[in-house]
Amino acid sequence: MRTFAANLRTFLLALVLGIAVWVSAVTSADPDEIRIYPSPVPLEIIGKAPNLIITSEIPTTVEVTLRAPRSVWEQLNATERSVQASLDLSGLTAGQYDIPIQIRVLARPYQIVLATPETVTVKLEPVASRTLSIEKLINGIPAIGYQAGEAVIAPSEIIISGPESLVNQAVHARVSINLNGVRESIEQSSLVEILNESNTAIKGLTLTPETVQVSVPIIQQGGFRDVAVKVVVTGQIAAGYRLENISVFPPVVTVFASNPDLVTSLPGVVETQPLDLQGADKDITTRLALNLPENVTLVGAQTVQVTVGISPIQTSLTLLNQKINVIGLTEGLTVRILPQTVDVILSGPLPTLDSITPQDVIVTVDVSGLGLGTHQLAPQVDILLDNVEVESILPGTVEVVISPPDTPTITPFPTP
Repeated sequence: MRTFAANLRTFLLALVLGIAVWVSAVTSADPDEIRIYPSPVPLEIIGKAPNLIITSEIPTTVEVTLRAPRSVWEQLNATERSVQASLDLSGLTAGQYDIPIQIRVLARPYQIVLATPETVTVKLEPVASRTLSIEKLINGIPAIGYQAGEAVIAPSEIIISGPESLVNQAVHARVSINLNGVRESIEQSSLVEILNESNTAIKGLTLTPETVQVSVPIIQQGGFRDVAVKVVVTGQIAAGYRLENISVFPPVVTVFASNPDLVTSLPGVVETQPLDLQGADKDITTRLALNLPENVTLVGAQTVQVTVGISPIQTSLTLLNQKINVIGLTEGLTVRILPQTVDVILSGPLPTLDSITPQDVIVTVDVSGLGLGTHQLAPQVDILLDNVEVESILPGTVEVVISPPDTPTITPFPTP
């Protein structure tokens, strides 16, 4: 019996040592690693009663740190949504709760080291709904000579739903309608605003419907009429310039006559007093009166603003055989340029190019720091006039030969 007991102890000790060696070998081959799961884990909310609504801020994701063997990490990284997070609200009624986040990992073995956050404060409120009549808030008035009919809203009521505390604050449902300066009937979809007793907008409610249709008829009063403005010009702008645009503001004016037939007989356009453009070479902004028939008056400002855009015609010019000047030559050296002249193609306003002279264009090559020998250099062009650009230099590269100064030849005196 004693022999059996001694052997049993030896056997158990050997078993424990064997297991320890095996665990050590396995751990060495597949060591544990502590890592943060590569992507934030989406937080899923489950078990919420349909008659309740969450009114507190809930995080959308959870950061999870795990301890697991390297082989398990390989499985987790290779499988989509291998780590899941959920917030179980089953059986909860209205109130505020601190709920722990539940983490599920699809590979084993593992140990959850940290979950951020670990718990979430959840506030639950009953869902409530009410029906409110939609009020109209009219802002502004139509343009002179127009009047607005009755505004119609369809539907005239709206259902609001959401947290009971917010629904109970709702006092007004309102649509704002802007009539400022309008000349045509309004047909539009508008958002409904929900307000509390202080006329402050309430956010976080669900509206059914979200928008309503607003209709407002706009009618022109008798004796008033809208007509377009036509600018009358005389004369020719300066040579070398072009007329870019002529604009008028306002482009449409309202006229009035006590006899409606007078405005009805108008051709739909009125002309300005003539604008003289003779010799103009720059933009013009001025105000002009209108030529109106007798007993027809202009409503509002009695002149219109006219803007005329005038710009020089863009063209090109080629200057032939422009001499090349050398700069930066070291003292005591000589230089030779082949060819000695270039052709320069310029672009710019026609009046400027018509007045340009060869002296207004300077062509140079810079030999600063260059040693003896042959060099290929690109000439540079400086223009002494504004708004003129160099389009091309022909040729674009010239040969520059730098050499020492010429040594005078010594002629020996003849022997007597």
